[in-house]
Amino acid sequence: MNELTTDQPDLTICDREPIHLLGAVQSFGFLIAVSSDWLVSRVSENIADHLGTAWDDAIGQPFERLVSQQAVHDIRNRIAYLQGEDSVERLLRIQLKPDLPEYDVAIHFSQSMIIIEGEPSGPAGHEDIGITVRSMLMRQSQASSIQNFRLNAVRQIRAITGFDRVMLYRFDNDGAGEVVAESVVSKRESFLGLRYPATDIPKQARALYVRNVLRVIADLQDPGSRILPERDLNGQPIDLSMSVLRSVSPVHIEYLSNMGVRASLSISVVCEGRLWGLIACHHYSPLRPTLEQRTAAELFGRMFSMMLESREREETAAYEQRSRAITDRLMAVVAQDADLLHNPEWIGETIGAAIPNDGVGVYLDGRISLSGMAPDEAQFRALVRDLSRGAASQIVITDCIARIHPPASAYSERSAGMIAIPISRSPRDYVILFRSEKVHSVRWAGDPQKAMEEDAHGVRLSPRKSFEAWRQLVQGVSEPFTSAEQRVAEAVRTSLLEVVLLLAEGRESDQARAHERQDLLIAELNHRVRNVLSLVRSLISRTRASTQSHEEFTETLEGRVQALARAHDQLTTKRWGPAEIEPLVRAEANAYLAEGGERVRLSGPNVSLDPTAFNTLSLVLHELITNCAKYGALSDSGHVDLRWGVDVDGSLLITWRETGGPPVRAPSRKGFGTTIIERSVPYDLGGRARLSYKLSGLEAEFTIPAKFVTVGVGVVAGTGGAAGPRIELDGKVPATVLLVEDSMLIALDVEEALKALGTRRVITASSVRQAREAIATSEIDFAILDINLGTESSLTIAEELRALDVPFVFASGYGEQAQLSGDLAAHGVISKPYGRTEIVEALNRIGAKR
Repeated sequence: MNELTTDQPDLTICDREPIHLLGAVQSFGFLIAVSSDWLVSRVSENIADHLGTAWDDAIGQPFERLVSQQAVHDIRNRIAYLQGEDSVERLLRIQLKPDLPEYDVAIHFSQSMIIIEGEPSGPAGHEDIGITVRSMLMRQSQASSIQNFRLNAVRQIRAITGFDRVMLYRFDNDGAGEVVAESVVSKRESFLGLRYPATDIPKQARALYVRNVLRVIADLQDPGSRILPERDLNGQPIDLSMSVLRSVSPVHIEYLSNMGVRASLSISVVCEGRLWGLIACHHYSPLRPTLEQRTAAELFGRMFSMMLESREREETAAYEQRSRAITDRLMAVVAQDADLLHNPEWIGETIGAAIPNDGVGVYLDGRISLSGMAPDEAQFRALVRDLSRGAASQIVITDCIARIHPPASAYSERSAGMIAIPISRSPRDYVILFRSEKVHSVRWAGDPQKAMEEDAHGVRLSPRKSFEAWRQLVQGVSEPFTSAEQRVAEAVRTSLLEVVLLLAEGRESDQARAHERQDLLIAELNHRVRNVLSLVRSLISRTRASTQSHEEFTETLEGRVQALARAHDQLTTKRWGPAEIEPLVRAEANAYLAEGGERVRLSGPNVSLDPTAFNTLSLVLHELITNCAKYGALSDSGHVDLRWGVDVDGSLLITWRETGGPPVRAPSRKGFGTTIIERSVPYDLGGRARLSYKLSGLEAEFTIPAKFVTVGVGVVAGTGGAAGPRIELDGKVPATVLLVEDSMLIALDVEEALKALGTRRVITASSVRQAREAIATSEIDFAILDINLGTESSLTIAEELRALDVPFVFASGYGEQAQLSGDLAAHGVISKPYGRTEIVEALNRIGAKR
């Protein structure tokens, strides 16, 4: 059987020392433990020095025989304030016996006992605790920076306690501590910035600091006073976890003695239930702050912890709010342009505001993209392979990659630390942010390694003896990532994972939607072709019945078919949306009149019709103008006045009046053309039609219901040869315009339109790269961005222009405005084809917003 050797020290002995079961109190005060029926069960050996009763005489006696009735009354009343096992109540300046000076008393529960501790009161102060602490907190609340906030705290604690040195000591994630603020007498060296290893404060001491936030040691050389009997009837020692007088462990005495300290006080800084740090006070001679002073210090320490927690929460909330905006932007932009996931430079710049980094690596679908201070491709692939052995959703954070991936030591100078964000599950994809090596010197308060010593009991672990600044050169590590940065990384992981899943689903759904669109398009095309064929068939049949010769049949049918074709051309230009009636009238007039239609006078507002009504009206106008050209005013030297207006109910009123032509009589036989004029609007649209055959010329009135009518802006007036309404620019013409368009012919047309408006310089770009170069080298006043640039998208250009506050508008031939995010959609989309009017309207809209 193997025997355990005893020549090696137990490295966990400090962590297992029962510091709450030391069985003694500091001798400047006394302790009495009473049962629930107020019989004394234990006392400190020095009870006679304070109350005049020997310890063995006190055991088993009623508590009221040791102190006055008034003291018993006051203490019993105060017990009612205790809330739970870790609660401690205090009574200041009470008379325990008529012949004794005033004492300060602390009371708490320990298991089934009531623990009463007393110590002599100090001289009366000028202010009570509440006023003192209130003034201290007011000073804290006015601190302008976190460093001033910390410095004010240690200065004020030193002022009310009188210690030579007061330090604010903050724990790191690894348990080591650093002095972040200090107030010290001038003759002593400064410990500010020194670090202390985690082993300096054992685990059980840290746990006790959370429960009992104030700890005083009045004199390190005080032998203390034992609590007797040492064990109860069950053989258990007394638990002094919440005692204010608890004596000091030998290891801690040795530790403070090595520092030259004679008295100390510590106040725990507890934030969100964890030990954030300590306010540590040192004195180089014996010093006992009164219980009143210590109570003020404890109350201030608790309020300081709450204020510090509030400040850190505010900073964290503000940081995470900015970070959420970054992740939202990341998600929105990547969702529009998936290729950005393969642009590590862009990812690094986008995330860098929240998680500073020196390089970025992306592993996605087997492709590797690297930027900045990053490993080479082979090294990066090996790193990803190692990372893939971990949990699928686990973010890996380290300031030293070589600790978890030894080959990384080869490139630690440029990539020492990383935060690896998994963005898919299978196969495992990553976005990894790298931080380069930060060679720095750490100032320890002495060699952080505990020394091994041999004494009569063998080899043991000894507290450090030297606390002179000891420098350690740290290499191969980066600036550590903070917990807030880790939370941001988690938000980035969630966002990118969602985007990647959406893109994967999008590829599948795009194919399904493409098939659906194709089926729908075929069905719609079939429907429209059948309708057109039915209409043409009807035209052929009706025209044949109403004509006398083949020539007349051919001419009439050709005119009617051409009228439908012209209407379809205009509807196609408007993408099968509402189309203006004025161009329709002009097209019909120009088809019959060599003079260009100046004898047809038009007047009315800018009105558009639904495609159904537009097709119907095209045939009615064709028949009116054809008949007028053959038999009416246009067959001679007369004119036609065609007017329209919108009624109060939104319906469109159209009037046709011929003058200056030959006398007109009602036809004795109604042909197909007359039938179209009289019956099409009522039958197809549910409107009204009325014809009046006067000698001076034909007059007709038509009413088209409001549901087919869209009212625009402007008024059409003048002769038939007059141009349509011209929209003018409200504001200043942009001097320099960036036109991002991958079609050369379209770019040339738009460039001419812009220069006709007065633009001095038009910069054309057919790719994202050219556009970025133009933005970097020129001052842009306005931009027109074609959404789709072949395999690229102009959405990234839009983001850059928005950051520079440059106004812009999108151009599209496919209706992508429905796919734009809310912010980008607000910039508007010009539908192709477009020209001067659409550009002016876009500029006017932007001018109105600005």
